[in-house]
Amino acid sequence: MSNVRLRFAPSPTGFLHVGGARTALFNWLLARKLKGTFVLRIEDTDVQRSTQESVDAILQGMTWLGLDWDEGPFYQTDYFPLYKEKVQQLLAEGKAYKCYCSAEELEAKREKAMQEGGKPKYDGTCRDLPPQDDDGRPYVVRFRTPKEGATSWDDAIKGRISFENNELDDLIIQRTDGTPTYNFVVVIDDISMQMTMVIRGDDHVNNTPRQILLYEAFGAPIPTFAHVPMILGADKARLSKRHGATSVMAYRDMGYLPEALVNYLVRLGWSHGDDEIFSIDELVEKFSIENVGRSPSVFNTDKLIWLNAHYIKTGDPVRLADLVTPFLKEREVDPSKGPDLVAVVKTLQERAKTMLELADGAVFYYRDDFAYDEKGAAKNFTPETPALLELLIAKLEALPELTLESVEAVFKEICEEKGIKLGGIGPAVRLALSGTTASPGIFDMIVVFGMAETRKRVERAIATIRG
Repeated sequence: MSNVRLRFAPSPTGFLHVGGARTALFNWLLARKLKGTFVLRIEDTDVQRSTQESVDAILQGMTWLGLDWDEGPFYQTDYFPLYKEKVQQLLAEGKAYKCYCSAEELEAKREKAMQEGGKPKYDGTCRDLPPQDDDGRPYVVRFRTPKEGATSWDDAIKGRISFENNELDDLIIQRTDGTPTYNFVVVIDDISMQMTMVIRGDDHVNNTPRQILLYEAFGAPIPTFAHVPMILGADKARLSKRHGATSVMAYRDMGYLPEALVNYLVRLGWSHGDDEIFSIDELVEKFSIENVGRSPSVFNTDKLIWLNAHYIKTGDPVRLADLVTPFLKEREVDPSKGPDLVAVVKTLQERAKTMLELADGAVFYYRDDFAYDEKGAAKNFTPETPALLELLIAKLEALPELTLESVEAVFKEICEEKGIKLGGIGPAVRLALSGTTASPGIFDMIVVFGMAETRKRVERAIATIRG
């Protein structure tokens, strides 16, 4: 195990969304590739908005995607005593100060600065006040940001980034109620957890110079930063709920496989030549932060569906049968009452794009009360059809065993005897068995149903035709 340490640190104020899942995936892949440690930290200092439901959803989403963690989950609210201690350390060293300005005073300062064409940042009123008794007055604690020089770093994705220090505010590190602020606790956590690299969304770029100054104030090593460009919708706006599902578990409910979503997310911004399909082992081997692009990625649902169809088509039928069962139960289908579900899946996985489609396609195997497709019945349920269907049943029943080869031979035999092509009987059998003109292969269905169920369905069609 190397000393490389990476983390995923979501806020439990909502579900695990696509952008967060991709960030988690990049961190996880690099940790696994470098044989390092992947840490899960729940950043729940926003006590008002953090919920246990969101924590559960994050853990569920990570588990479903297969992103296991080596340490954690750690919760920031468990470390409030440490944060208070570190605030006091900065105060004692003169690297932070108490600010007594009221919210109204701060608002007035911001408005005045903007009217004068300046930036709406704190003007440092309390920065150089001598230490004094608080007299019970409320105060925040601010970090004493250097006024000279610049704060720069070499971003592993974006390259060299620099901020002039005089452009940065004196960051509030502790609120009037004594709770610490986000930028402060993130640094304390990353120092105490010995993070060597921080991969996160590029909406954090503006936080980074403030955080680097805090690292320096504590004399701590600064991790390598890598800021991942955002994900956009097809309209080039930032991906949001209006673009469809953004929650990871919503994709599960829409019938996507975790390996398809993982494969798709990693390709949103990262590339390895022209390759599109990667197993997890291949991703661990090939992934590198250097090959993550600097431009935003556009979420393309068609590409995700294409990948999902690939993973269904090539998937283990036993696993797919297990995964499709909840979707069948939602359709009030009990797969234990009917043909073997694994055999059913094998007939459907070639063409199903999602698990929803797989479930919809399987329903007819377990229900025989379906209506026949009207157009198909009008065309293929003719006065001659019952005699052909009766002949088919007689020949199938004479077989010692129903196999794809023996069933196909029966159809060939009937076509030769009656001087017809497969189209003269096949569509009618398809309708009789499934109720539709688009279904799995006829021979496959007969083998999966077995003789008794095949006979029952064909006899129902004969009775319907004869009226």
